[in-house]
Amino acid sequence: MTSSGGAGTGTGCVMHVRCPERLPEAVYRQVLELLGDLSPVVQASPPSAALVDLRGALRCHGVDGGRIEEVRRLGEVLRIRSISRLGVDLRIGIGPTIAVAATASGQAAGERGGPVGGVVAVEADRVAAWLAPLPVEALHGVGRRQATALRDYGVDRVGLLAELPSATVQRLLGGTAGRAASERARGIDPRPVVPRELPASAAVSHSFPRQTLDGAEVRAALLDLVVRLGLLLRRRGQAARGLRLTLRFAAGGSWEKTRRLPEPSGHDDDLRTLAYQLMDAAGLQRGRLTGIGLRAEDLMDAEQVARQISLDEAREARLAAEEAADGIRDRFGPAVIGPAAVYRRAS
Repeated sequence: MTSSGGAGTGTGCVMHVRCPERLPEAVYRQVLELLGDLSPVVQASPPSAALVDLRGALRCHGVDGGRIEEVRRLGEVLRIRSISRLGVDLRIGIGPTIAVAATASGQAAGERGGPVGGVVAVEADRVAAWLAPLPVEALHGVGRRQATALRDYGVDRVGLLAELPSATVQRLLGGTAGRAASERARGIDPRPVVPRELPASAAVSHSFPRQTLDGAEVRAALLDLVVRLGLLLRRRGQAARGLRLTLRFAAGGSWEKTRRLPEPSGHDDDLRTLAYQLMDAAGLQRGRLTGIGLRAEDLMDAEQVARQISLDEAREARLAAEEAADGIRDRFGPAVIGPAAVYRRAS
């Protein structure tokens, strides 16, 4: 399937690939290897998607980058290889930006009423015309609540969203989300494809200098792990679907428990709530601890987690503070700022 409506010199250089849901990680890694044969610039978006920068690869594959049909055929070749070698039927979108390519792959997968097809390719000079008739929820990055807010305002198509002033969209969806939606509705998305392999896991741990029964000390150490794990996930651009808490005891034994997050997240607020629930589930009384560990499981790309509209002003304030703290850590180091409880012994 191709979106093409006449002669045009521009074509897409970004490929967005969607695998079937609940694909085993081992098979997902094999899909990434196939993409690596296509281009050296592959960005894993776990658990079931990936981005490929085609700009430097087209000529190597004998493809004329100015002809959308030839680029689309490259996607078809990839799809056939995946089916024949791995038994995995991919849905592929190709476009000039990440947002356009991801929206196209969503249409290829039949999302939000889109026709099911193998490959959808969008020419650069046809982006506006192709996006305009799509329902707003089909636009990459627009979640259900955001789509509902737009529809309540009378905006049900991407073309109408593109015509709204950016300031209006920001009032409806919030500053960051509104600005991104407004730009993507116009086909604007400056994000580059950044080579990223699939990390096996994200884990942090703490060893106590001596056996401890001190509940406050244990809770402070757990909070420190939450902050470190959240920062690691955000720097990787990932979100976790679950957490595993491990407690190590002086007698040599250990205790582990895993729980799922209500929604995938890499934010301290969400990780802390679940981590405390896991600690409470341990029911510690007189067990002497030598260490604790916290592991983020079932990781996915944070870009795939739609940021929904929130009426919780306190939570929004905490997220803004988290973003500011991350900036300070990037500039001065990870230990310069954190929750007061973590530094309770500083005095």
